[in-house]
Amino acid sequence: MSAQKRKRSYGAGSLYVHTDAAGRETYYGRWRRNGKQLNRCLGPKRKGKLGLTLPQAEAELRRLIAEVKPTRSAGGDALTIAELGRRYIAELERQGRKKATLVAVESILRIWLEPFLGERDVRRLKAEDVSDLILLMEKGDRPGARQKGDRRYGKAVGVKSIRNYIGTLSALLGFAERKGWLETNVARRIDLPQVTRSEEIHFLEVDEVNALVAAAQAGAYEALDRALYLTAAMTGLRQGELVALRWRDVDWPAGRVRVRQNYVLGEFGTPKSKRSTRSVPLADAVGGELERLFKASSRQGDDDLVFADPYTGGPLDKAAILRRYRKALKAAQLEEAHRFHDLRHTFGTRMAAATVPMRTLQEWMGHRDIETTQRYADYAPSPHEAELVAAAFAREGSPALSRSTA
Repeated sequence: MSAQKRKRSYGAGSLYVHTDAAGRETYYGRWRRNGKQLNRCLGPKRKGKLGLTLPQAEAELRRLIAEVKPTRSAGGDALTIAELGRRYIAELERQGRKKATLVAVESILRIWLEPFLGERDVRRLKAEDVSDLILLMEKGDRPGARQKGDRRYGKAVGVKSIRNYIGTLSALLGFAERKGWLETNVARRIDLPQVTRSEEIHFLEVDEVNALVAAAQAGAYEALDRALYLTAAMTGLRQGELVALRWRDVDWPAGRVRVRQNYVLGEFGTPKSKRSTRSVPLADAVGGELERLFKASSRQGDDDLVFADPYTGGPLDKAAILRRYRKALKAAQLEEAHRFHDLRHTFGTRMAAATVPMRTLQEWMGHRDIETTQRYADYAPSPHEAELVAAAFAREGSPALSRSTA
């Protein structure tokens, strides 16, 4: 923290500027109430037209001193990660966040954060403690699973998962910081492991998709699975979006598939983000497969599910989808490590290779941020590269170029 503090009258608190590792400056205020020290983030320091001026930061500090009261956690002075997690989840529920988000936070708390931190006061947490947690994840030394006979022992956590788990911890600590329960969010100071492309994207080649579709398991689900695999690979829809797809969403005349719903944790809801409500081109191969599925189905109403369970007419069981998918991978002699989600990556990489603009691909895939779509940019060919190199040297009159073309 910088030492930019101002002498103030008694009871007026102190105002200072914190500069993070990226050089961002933020105003903070500190004061005491009933013998307890409170610390609050006031907002970013003015830079250009954005942020707080010094008088605005002073006014915000005065407002908080008048309004904010010290809060004691349940069960005494210690603010444990379990108690902080309870408050954070309650806040997410109040904001109307999706069930999947709530379940994910609860799972990370239960599996990693609570066992690691125990009853420790999060206000005494240090950056070194967060680094130690990352090291445990990288080694697979999961708290509460330290016996070699435990299937969880020694199973290293992937880089993306580590970033997600530490990101959740940072969100919890940031929430406590904004509420004035915590002075500094130490998780913000941590350098997270970097995701490499090989860790991030796995996909199937075109002939592998064809082999997978042909290997759909015989039985009541065979035609449905054939259409499901092909649609996933050629539209990029997420698994929950496919399960929630209804016949009214398949627009054969317009050649589009419209994504309106998602099916997550046993519930229908809105797609993952605002951009996830979208329209995707319907290729002829997919349209034909869906038309055959429609004609063979006894459930053809607009609100009937495209991939309805043939026995119940309801949504498919995701665990059963995965079991049949793995059997099809094995029958097709493909890598069994391929996830169902890799079919979505297949769409992204093939579209990039076909020179679809990244902004268009972002809309088709329903990514909230263009940065997510940019993962596929490496698969997009740059046209006329050889010609550009040759032209650059030709302009210089290179003798070597003249000899090579003689």
